Amino acid sequence: MKFTKTNIDGVVVVEPNVFGDHRGWFLESYNESVFLEAGIDVKFVQDNQSFSASKGTLRGLHYQLNPKAQTKLVRCTQGAIFDVAVDIRKQSPTFGEWFGIELTAQNKKQLLIPKGFAHGFMTLTENVEVQYKVDELYAPECDRGIIWNDPTIGVKWPLDIKPVLSGKDEKAPVLKNAENNFSYGD
Repeated sequence: MKFTKTNIDGVVVVEPNVFGDHRGWFLESYNESVFLEAGIDVKFVQDNQSFSASKGTLRGLHYQLNPKAQTKLVRCTQGAIFDVAVDIRKQSPTFGEWFGIELTAQNKKQLLIPKGFAHGFMTLTENVEVQYKVDELYAPECDRGIIWNDPTIGVKWPLDIKPVLSGKDEKAPVLKNAENNFSYGD
C-alpha cells in the first residue's frame, strides 16, 4: 500500500496494491500490520455502506462529537465520488480548511479521515456505492453536521448543480454555529 500525506495533518490518501490477471483483480483494502508500519494505529469497529442512485447526491458534511468521534477509511466501490475532509479542530493551523479527492471504483484510492474532521461526498455518477470503516460505533446523540456550502469553508464541489440533499443536510448550520468539541492536539 502507498500512503500519501495531504496538506492537512492526519488526512491520508491510501492506495492499495492491486494484483490483476486474466480473471480480474484482488486487493487488500485494509491490513492492520501495514497501517501500523505506516504509523496509523486505528482499530476499526464498524463497516458502513451507502448507495446513491442520482448523480449530484451530496452527503455531508458529517461528524460525531467526542467522546464518540470517528476516524473513517472511505472508498468508492461503484461509480465515482468527490470526497471531502474539513478540519474542525479548534486552534488547528488548518482549521476550516478542506481536502478533496476523487475516489472511484476504477482508481481504488481510499481516504483516511481522522477524528476532528467533518466528512462529506458528492456523487459524480449515477448508482454509486461507498464503503467506509469507522473506529467508533454510530452514536445518534453525537451526530452533527455543517452545511455543505458554508462560504467560510469554500469547498469547490466539482458539479455546478443543485445537489440532492437529505432534510438533515439542508438544515445543517455553518461552521461557526456548529456544535464542536474538538481541539487541535487532543
